[in-house]
Amino acid sequence: MPDFRLLGLADAAALLPLNTDSYKLSHFAQYPPGTERVFSYIEARGGSAPDTPGHTVFFGLQILLKETLCRPVAADSLAYAAELAAAHGLPFNVAGWQHIVQRHGGRLPVRIRAVPEGSVVPTGQVLATVENTDPACAWLTSHLETLLLRLWYPTTVATFSHATKATLARALRETGGDAALAGLPFKLHDFGARGVSSYESALIGGLAHLVNFQGTDTLAALLGARLYYQEPMAGFSIPAAEHSTITAWGRDGEAEAYRRMLDLYARPGALLAVVSDSYDLEHAVAALWGGALREQVIASGATVVIRPDSGHPPTVVLKTVQQLAAAFGTQDTAQGYRLLNHVRVIQGDGITRASIGAILETLQRHGFAADNVAFGQGGALLQAVHRDDLGFAMKASAVCINGHWRDIRKDPATDPGKRSKAGRMTLLTLGNGDAARWATVHLGSPEQAVLQAEGWADALRTVFEDGVLLVDDSLAQVRSRAMSGLGLGATAG
Repeated sequence: MPDFRLLGLADAAALLPLNTDSYKLSHFAQYPPGTERVFSYIEARGGSAPDTPGHTVFFGLQILLKETLCRPVAADSLAYAAELAAAHGLPFNVAGWQHIVQRHGGRLPVRIRAVPEGSVVPTGQVLATVENTDPACAWLTSHLETLLLRLWYPTTVATFSHATKATLARALRETGGDAALAGLPFKLHDFGARGVSSYESALIGGLAHLVNFQGTDTLAALLGARLYYQEPMAGFSIPAAEHSTITAWGRDGEAEAYRRMLDLYARPGALLAVVSDSYDLEHAVAALWGGALREQVIASGATVVIRPDSGHPPTVVLKTVQQLAAAFGTQDTAQGYRLLNHVRVIQGDGITRASIGAILETLQRHGFAADNVAFGQGGALLQAVHRDDLGFAMKASAVCINGHWRDIRKDPATDPGKRSKAGRMTLLTLGNGDAARWATVHLGSPEQAVLQAEGWADALRTVFEDGVLLVDDSLAQVRSRAMSGLGLGATAG
């Protein structure tokens, strides 16, 4: 028998009998006698913050399925799980798990149907449904709630990233026309690897961001794209300086530190980023980049991206752009906004969805195109999110007892907002992209029949059944769905 005391995190996550909340270990005995099936659904009920999107970009279920539910339960793990549960003060469903091992070879007798990943779905609609397929395992549906609800995290990151993309797209189009949308995939760069709670969070959250963008410094996300979504290279980065590589030259050597970056990386058509506020940003921009180094920047044929890293973001970005405009000149877009020659700015400090909007508005108000700036976002992108941002929940909505289905729901008098849906449901859709319409309906209901006769299609697909993954989407497919929900067409990448 393996020594489960030596399990690593990935192995512990694969111990499905223990990949749940403690109290769920006692639930197998609590259902009414004769309970054969439990049907549950997952939805985002919507958040209460004023800037919360009214939709979700569904993403990450495929990661959870491949990493956990597709692994058969090992017979020799049950004794370990039972021992831990007993020491913890809870019963353990030994017979139920042994049944899964003996009857199903350890593969979970569960059916999961879900909306295609990357779909942009209004909040309040069913995103996925879960039900057991073996009448002896009715307890299994809700046992999986803890694990499956963790898809709130990649979905929330993908949703907020998508909302930022919409903000950037509007500003780019207003100040530079459709041509400016070509750079949209690289306008929000992921700086979040160091700001998350774990490597797993960096991989999952960083990959969720790459549903919408292609700029990242989170290497874990690239591995996740290969492992879970068949994408050889999901994102890109450029050579960039940090404070240690600048300050190592000393204050008197600041210009030489910058010159070193140009010597190493400045080539025709290349991009490089240089943090420039280690000492005095205004001096660095005006006297060094716009003075001593100006001719080398121009002659190199590269685009040098200046990075402020402190101060009030809208004020600092505007001042930096203005100084660079004075030194390097600008050209006018067709919309009449000024676009820098040879240089750009990336702001990576204090970046939130709100500050991005404020920076873009400030630049536009002063006559500068949005294409002058890109953004790097760290903890606010991957870590400053929680399950209630979009109101994620998984609730049981129907049970089958002795062959008869019964609709069930929670309906707390103290909080009507937590009233859950009842019955066995699916999600129907009509149309595509921003014009798509969505409706959650009861399975087999007259409403479903009428809508499908009118051309509405079932939006949920069976993605997992009885231990087998039935859908294996590529990241390219996921990205295409998210882009169609943005309403920008193919020009935005």
